[in-house]
Amino acid sequence: MQLKTEYEKVEPYITKDGSTIRELMHPSVHGNSEQSLAEATVPAGGKTLLHKHAAAEEIYHITEGRGIITLGGREFEVRTGDAVCIQPGTPHRIRNTGENDLKILCCCAPAYSHEDTELME
Repeated sequence: MQLKTEYEKVEPYITKDGSTIRELMHPSVHGNSEQSLAEATVPAGGKTLLHKHAAAEEIYHITEGRGIITLGGREFEVRTGDAVCIQPGTPHRIRNTGENDLKILCCCAPAYSHEDTELME
């Protein structure tokens, strides 16, 4: 198992919800088994597409910036230092309301997969 990830060596990609992702730890790359950890970046004025995951529970930890998150029928502000739990099956998206990038650590259990992501819009 690869025990360390060097941030600058991780190639970012655009995920199904439209955010830019760096997989910091994922079973398909690192050999861990039960979860994944990624950094998502949403540019100023940007937002992710409304989506849900059938199996994965997610925890978002805001490391930079601020925004508004939608969870089901609720919306609330988030900012640096906040953490949000997203239960499986809950439609969600996040919108960057700041002037700089919104950066989020995303932990998924089980690990993130495109197949477990259903776009709602």
